[in-house]
Amino acid sequence: MKRRTLLLLGALLMPTAARAKTTKQAKPAAKKAAAPAKAAPAPTLPPVKEAKTQLIAFNTSAFPYRGIVPGPNKPFLDVKQGKRLGHTTLRGDVCWEDQTYSDRRSLLYLPAGYNPALPGLMVLFLHGQGATLERDVIARQGIARQVSECGQNVALVAPQLAFDALDSSAGNFWKPGHFAAYIDEAAERLMRLYGDKRAGPHFNAAPVVIVSYSGGYLAAAYALARGGATYRVKGVILMDSLYGEEEKFDAWISTRRQTGFLLSAYTESTREENANLQAMLAKRRIAHADALPRNLSPGTMTFLSCGGLELHGDFMTHAWGQDPLAQALAMIPGYPQTAPGIKKTS
Repeated sequence: MKRRTLLLLGALLMPTAARAKTTKQAKPAAKKAAAPAKAAPAPTLPPVKEAKTQLIAFNTSAFPYRGIVPGPNKPFLDVKQGKRLGHTTLRGDVCWEDQTYSDRRSLLYLPAGYNPALPGLMVLFLHGQGATLERDVIARQGIARQVSECGQNVALVAPQLAFDALDSSAGNFWKPGHFAAYIDEAAERLMRLYGDKRAGPHFNAAPVVIVSYSGGYLAAAYALARGGATYRVKGVILMDSLYGEEEKFDAWISTRRQTGFLLSAYTESTREENANLQAMLAKRRIAHADALPRNLSPGTMTFLSCGGLELHGDFMTHAWGQDPLAQALAMIPGYPQTAPGIKKTS
């Protein structure tokens, strides 16, 4: 409880020739069958010419949430003032639903060059405490910019969690199956943002990489534990974000040890929890490293110490170097924006 207050932050049918029957009486030669018309080549979906950004309300948003808080098993909205409802945070503060837990929007972003004809990744970014999509995710942390600069075929989705508040509540991500429903809606909305329904199957099949910063850990943990789409999650990137729920991350790793990856970069703020998770993996005999790998291939589990608590606020831009998210995404093999042997043009 005390440590949590550190949070600030996817048969060609060949026509068989009929055998001619032999007859005693000759018959007129049959007319030669016309050759079947060649099928027109399937139209190729073009890459995105210019980056596309959208802030749009989701039906499967994180908030509003009027359910129960797991653990204490009490109503999330536990304060009433007239017609106004509020939630008591772990710090003891009251955050009101109308101000903090009513923003249904998510950020959608397709970088220039994104190509639905190639394998693609969907990155789900879960921001930390005291954040808004416009001021922090877009402007201060430069998440969309880093996605653009990583050079990978990556689409970004970022839900608004608690709006500009010191609270890590997961909201609807606490609910079983909500993560799967959210990803399904995100795929449809990315297809609409791209502008061609033929891209629907591409987004529906895209593997997901969960990136959690700071207080986003709670939504990430419950998405993995009860979200209903574990098979979609290719990897997890924790950016000074392991403030608890180690057992949920351990359980996901144990089921995806050969097919998924973990990168947990941290400061002194989450050193203890990262040590706990490493001990859990050691008990399962799951190998892990403490240095930045060459790539984030399946089965890679990495814990990276990055410095003191003072770095936490700027972690998304200066963790182990400048623009660490762009670096991390560039390390995931198999998702270049251009096909092998084809030079990318601007």
